[in-house]
Amino acid sequence: MNARLLSQLAEEVGILCQWTDAHGHSTSLGEQALRGVLKALQLPADTPAQLDASLARARQLRREAEQGPLLVCNAGQPIDVRQRLAPGSHCQIAQEDGDTISTQVDRHGHLPALPCGYHQLSCGEQQWQLACAPPACPSVAELTGDRQSIWGIAAQVYSLRRPGDGGLGDTAALLDLALSAADQGADALAISPLHAMFSCRPEQYSPYSPSSRSLLNILHAAPEQILGTEAVQRAMERCQLSALARTLEQQELIDWPAVTALRLELLRQLHGQFAEAPSALREDFQRFRREGGDTLQLHCCHETLQRHLLAAGHGDDWRRWPMAWREPDSPTVRRFAEEHAAELEFHAFGQWLAVRCLAQVQQQARSAGMGIGLIADMAIGADPSGSFGWACQQQLLGRVSVGAPPDLLNRDGQDWGVAAFSPLDLKRNGYSAFIAMLRANLAQAGGIRIDHIMGLQRLWIVPDGAHPADGAYLSYPLDDLLRLLALEAWRHRALIIGEDLGTVPAGLQQLLAERNILGMHVLLFEQDDDHMPAAAQWSNQALATSGTHDLPTLSGWFSGRDIDWRLQGGELQPQQARRDRQLRDEQVLVLDSALRQEGLLDPGASASQRLDASIHFLGRTPAPLVLLPLEDVMGAAEQPNLPGSAVHPNWRRRWPQAAAEMLDAAPVRRRLHHLQQERLRRERNPSDD
Repeated sequence: MNARLLSQLAEEVGILCQWTDAHGHSTSLGEQALRGVLKALQLPADTPAQLDASLARARQLRREAEQGPLLVCNAGQPIDVRQRLAPGSHCQIAQEDGDTISTQVDRHGHLPALPCGYHQLSCGEQQWQLACAPPACPSVAELTGDRQSIWGIAAQVYSLRRPGDGGLGDTAALLDLALSAADQGADALAISPLHAMFSCRPEQYSPYSPSSRSLLNILHAAPEQILGTEAVQRAMERCQLSALARTLEQQELIDWPAVTALRLELLRQLHGQFAEAPSALREDFQRFRREGGDTLQLHCCHETLQRHLLAAGHGDDWRRWPMAWREPDSPTVRRFAEEHAAELEFHAFGQWLAVRCLAQVQQQARSAGMGIGLIADMAIGADPSGSFGWACQQQLLGRVSVGAPPDLLNRDGQDWGVAAFSPLDLKRNGYSAFIAMLRANLAQAGGIRIDHIMGLQRLWIVPDGAHPADGAYLSYPLDDLLRLLALEAWRHRALIIGEDLGTVPAGLQQLLAERNILGMHVLLFEQDDDHMPAAAQWSNQALATSGTHDLPTLSGWFSGRDIDWRLQGGELQPQQARRDRQLRDEQVLVLDSALRQEGLLDPGASASQRLDASIHFLGRTPAPLVLLPLEDVMGAAEQPNLPGSAVHPNWRRRWPQAAAEMLDAAPVRRRLHHLQQERLRRERNPSDD
């Protein structure tokens, strides 16, 4: 077998044959793993003939991608069109603002610079879209009136509580929390992903494995925000759901199947009585459906089809349906959509409520004084069996999933079971699915957190059925994706945060910083060689936080609660648990030393005082944004999610207090007051170290 041709094929596809691992060691991709990944990408290379054919096909795909319908460029700079037009070619450019200019390609193969926006370029019968991006995303200072030291809270929406919520956090509880946080000086409220899930698969409720990242989870809508309390009460009475709702509300953990059934039944009743709603609401719904276009229609169709074909014995995974149902634009599917128009309208109704409810939360949060408001969370991928996988097949890789190579946190590597975009097919289709996803996530928020932002440069892809360690890194068009991200952030005036925890490619964090994309510095990860940097030494190009949804809370970390859970679940043997506790005690001592050096902690301090001192410490950092998980605001010991645990109640915990009252307790008000004062002090004296 020709090793040189195999290497060329990997390069054409964008597979990295060498990279630096989490330990800083140079690592090479084995030939067997490379062949497995190539086969999963439908480019087999097991024989010389296969290799030749796959190399020719890969080169053809790359040529087609380079001639895609969207040219991504920098605003205010000459536009390079050498791969599309000859010097001297006469062109028309229809700018986004409505102006039209006539121009020609200069002798260097460039068009004149254009302002930010999406513009249409035509030359004879040829047409392209130009995406002219600003140099960077809006900064915290630009979005908040030149303030550079703000803070906010991060909350799991499903966990919030309010009277009458039926057992699941919703947008009304989120609004209560937002107004309470704004009253205490918060500028941001980061939330767990609210992506669309599977109405017929209630047992799948991790917000990071959705059906689609471009639609919302209708279960989190609080219909009374839009339809009024009286309409919701009437629907509850007609369905006789009140007793069940009260039972579910009293439970400590969320019963997802029961809550899903209750909420869907309530939404169906509300949809049934929607003809009685004011005409303004009905007109707004129809406008929403028109503006939602194919993205909304196909999601609603998939939801309806999934339930229909599951009942018919074909399962709920479109990849195993009869062939006639697998293509969204097939005559069979179009006929089905027409015959089940009422059911499609129901799912659109749920989406309308969710979108309008979330928009109301953002609007009221901003009106209450928040400089940013909601920060949405965009997961790294979607379940390939969901509506996004079905509707966007042409821009996704069908036989691999996203994961991570073996690293410091997981020696076996990880397979997250979510679909990856195809880099070449994204370009061939003008990045349409990526742009639509960004717009959907920015539409009702003041910012987004991009989960695993390293995926804009490379993703670890694992062939279906393979061990995660037998995957490979696949490269993505980073420059184009960053420009599109900056353009959409500029259009929406939104803050962009990139979750850059894990194995980060060299130089990526600097590129993100240059584009005002905030990285993440986590208190529990900042120790290095038994040393914690002083608060003033932290980066001003990343947010500072005490933890994430996958990490122990501060109180839980101090006490080793996560170790308790892993021991209980059999993931740790007693001897290893003892070693982990010893290491944890040493890490706590390192943090204590850093807190004492700041004058924030006295010898013999209690766990509560250590928690308060840690929050003080974060407030002193030069981070433009400090995000404090609600679990640490409340001093909770339990974390939302313990990855890999079979016994921990992941994504099911509910707060015992109503969201409107959570921040009123004296210890909570004290913590937030101290954080507010540290941020104000930092604002007044930004260079005071």
